[in-house]
Amino acid sequence: MLSIIFLVPNFYGKSEITAFPSYFPKKQFNLGLDLQGGSHLLLEVDVNTVLKEKSNDIVDEVRKTLRKEKIKYSNLGSRGIGATVTIKDENLFKEAKKLLRDSLNRDIIIEEITNLKLNFSFSEEKLLDIKVKTVNQSIEVIRKRVDETGTREPNIQKQGDDRIVVQLPGIKNPERVKALIGRTAKLNFHLLDPTTVELAEQRGKLPPGTFKVPNADPTAYEKEFIVKKRILLSGDRLNDAAATVDPQSGGYVVAFEFDSKGAKKFGKITTENTYQRLAILLDNKVISAPQIREPITGGQGNISGRFSPEAANDLAVLLRAGSLPAPIKVIEERSVGPSLGADSIEAGKKALVLGFILVILFMFLNYGIFGIFADIAIIFNLFLIVSTLSLIEGTLTMPGIAGIVLTVGMAVDANVLVFERIKEELSSGRSPINSIDLGYKQAFKTILDANITTLIAALLLFNFGSGPIKGFAVTLSIGILSSMFTALMLTKILITMWVKKTEPEKIYL
Repeated sequence: MLSIIFLVPNFYGKSEITAFPSYFPKKQFNLGLDLQGGSHLLLEVDVNTVLKEKSNDIVDEVRKTLRKEKIKYSNLGSRGIGATVTIKDENLFKEAKKLLRDSLNRDIIIEEITNLKLNFSFSEEKLLDIKVKTVNQSIEVIRKRVDETGTREPNIQKQGDDRIVVQLPGIKNPERVKALIGRTAKLNFHLLDPTTVELAEQRGKLPPGTFKVPNADPTAYEKEFIVKKRILLSGDRLNDAAATVDPQSGGYVVAFEFDSKGAKKFGKITTENTYQRLAILLDNKVISAPQIREPITGGQGNISGRFSPEAANDLAVLLRAGSLPAPIKVIEERSVGPSLGADSIEAGKKALVLGFILVILFMFLNYGIFGIFADIAIIFNLFLIVSTLSLIEGTLTMPGIAGIVLTVGMAVDANVLVFERIKEELSSGRSPINSIDLGYKQAFKTILDANITTLIAALLLFNFGSGPIKGFAVTLSIGILSSMFTALMLTKILITMWVKKTEPEKIYL
């Protein structure tokens, strides 16, 4: 009865379910991309950007080491992927090379070029490691961002060396999700330089250690800012972020909270730089530049910027999910129409109904009244599978339907084992009651072993698979557990009730 109650909401739309009484279940199972349509995105991770950043790190380390030892150098810079430097003093060349060898990571290859020049490059193992980590981290960040949008059972997986496939079933606003996925969302806190852009233009150069950054809001009065290069704090230290309404201005802001280390550092920054302006940069654009009026020691703050409710919420999602390690480019986008889903559902229905009818006929023709009891168990088995999917709000995909069809066949497997065992006991001259009792007892171990091994395989598919494979594993796992219950409990109860009521002298199987 409970399974039927949990099954009922699936026959109504989302708006109709809200009218149900509060005590009535409202959960439904969801349809996957192949059944209800949605968006299919193929993304490319710009791994070269990360390699350039790593190359700049080499440049910084070389500069720091040589300056510390007061070794003069020239032509220090990045080579795109790698770095280069020229040592001015020939007598200090070997010493400089040894110092750099000790200070740099062992995965950095140092090549000695003519004219006291050194080239730095990454080893093949390091290059591969950077690429793999960058793509894997990108997948995790994308997964967090998609989950924040409420998309059920998205399929996100790696393709090739630097590509990611994202499938979003039933997505209503693909452009918004695409924008969320594609933004790098690197959040950094810098100090503003007191020099104005106009003054810098008059001088013809920027102050040392600064760079020019545009305003994220093109309609704002301040179009550009002069920002100090030093990153005081990064968004990696954020613990939470949420869109909220500022009680003073009435506009939307993004409230953020740092973790313990970030809060301590933020408190120190605001204490040491009171009355200076703090620039909050998101993807190298200033989204807010408030003045630090007093030390902020609680580790909390607000980002304001004339946000709309949706923009504030999107920014909060990006900050909670974390920044992408590298830029993402959408290289392919496809919309899967509902007509494909309708065809798939129709084909799945036909397969399920045909398989169900054939199994029922087979059981009735082979085992008579006992076969009818097994057929009743199959019906209840289907109710249990679908109601459990509704209860956990699982996603039904085409492979999931295949799992249900497979379960229909497997559901009678246990009954066949029991009935065949009962046949053997009856042929040895035992009474109907003893034969039934022994049949269930003797077949129990075999049924348990067979179903446990299948369940292990299903759990492994769920653990290591993704998307549709997980959908198949879920329905198969639920089907195995429910078929064991119906075969060992329900059919036994029906058979026992029938035997006690009719008291047959012989049973024909």
